[in-house]
Amino acid sequence: MSSNTVGILLLIGGFLVLMAIRVPIAFALGISSLVTAWYIGIPSLFVAQRMVNGLFSFTFLAVPFFILAGQIMSEGGISERLVRFADVLVGRFRGGLAQVNIVASTFFGGISGSSVADVASIGSFLIPAMAKRGYKPEYAVAVTVTSSVQGVLIPPSQNMIYYALAAGGLPIGQLFLAGYIPGLLLGLALMLLAVVLAWRQKHPAGVRYGWRDGLRTALDASIGLFTMVIIVGGIVGGIFTATESAAVALVYAVFVTVFVYRTMNKAAVLRVLRESLGTLAMVIAIIMTSSAFGFLLSYLKVPSLLAEAIFMVSREPWIVLLAINALLIILGMLMDMGVLILILTPILLPIVKSVGVDPIHFGIILLVNLGIGLCTPPVGTSLIVGCSIANTSIERTTRTLLPFYAAMIGVLMLITYVPALSLALPSFFR
Repeated sequence: MSSNTVGILLLIGGFLVLMAIRVPIAFALGISSLVTAWYIGIPSLFVAQRMVNGLFSFTFLAVPFFILAGQIMSEGGISERLVRFADVLVGRFRGGLAQVNIVASTFFGGISGSSVADVASIGSFLIPAMAKRGYKPEYAVAVTVTSSVQGVLIPPSQNMIYYALAAGGLPIGQLFLAGYIPGLLLGLALMLLAVVLAWRQKHPAGVRYGWRDGLRTALDASIGLFTMVIIVGGIVGGIFTATESAAVALVYAVFVTVFVYRTMNKAAVLRVLRESLGTLAMVIAIIMTSSAFGFLLSYLKVPSLLAEAIFMVSREPWIVLLAINALLIILGMLMDMGVLILILTPILLPIVKSVGVDPIHFGIILLVNLGIGLCTPPVGTSLIVGCSIANTSIERTTRTLLPFYAAMIGVLMLITYVPALSLALPSFFR
């Protein structure tokens, strides 16, 4: 057995073993990288340098700003306002509360950029509200967790920034624009499914609002939704870089929640900042160790070996993409989304580029695949959070999720084989 083969086994096998015995992800990446580097003769100091270099990106500074802005807007009551606005728009129809859930996730995804934050924030009061209106708790969880995937597609998405960094510095503005149509398409597919299920299962209709109440609610919600204009409009218009827009969005979030909505004070803002430190530390540690892990994957020629294995089956682009989609869905069920983006992008991006797939287009394919993984057992983070809110089992909820999985995979196939859905907006604004 060659030293390269042993190195690959040590790197990937060691990481999987450490994950299996519940070693934290950052430590699993770091330990397996150090052991592999020692075996193949790479100095440990060089591995440490690769870890530090993983943070040497001005774009990376956008991540903590986006995380803080999303948490402040969530804590500051923006999610309740978005739900009321969504209720005004679609709540009157049969099964309206499910439609409200999906539309609210569309709006909230444009502020938080996180599927799990969406489920924790909107789901904390919409899941119990749906149960009180006569919806099954499993159905309420299914609607909430699948619609929350829009949060990883509609800007600002932290996972898009991870992909841009792992891909060698793709333009964030183009990635943000590429996510809009796929994100809205996913929301539309889920809404159509909810309509069908509402008539089949005779879900209740919602409340009809007067135009004055509706206008007041829309104006109240628009203050928070202006965050999306700041982020995307600033980047596309050339006013801000991604990092600058994230910083401005954070300042705006603090201003709105403290001085406009008056739902937070200085002590609450400081508490959110303290609570965010743990998340930020975890993100930094994972990015550092995954940088070393990714370097060793390239050094051991794992991308070329995987490409050879795929090309042995076929070099047809549609078959290559189908094989990669299958691989991503399986891995998304087993591992965290952010880590997979950082590990898999350096491996898979050269393969898809060799068959003519645009890196921006592939980024959206990657995000949709791994977003489905957030809703699937055994490691689906959003699914676990949703089931804990509803106090229901993952097994019962998974059975209810089957038609939702079919809708999401249908959208994935459309996005995969119709590149214009992802590339139309970036091309237009370019």
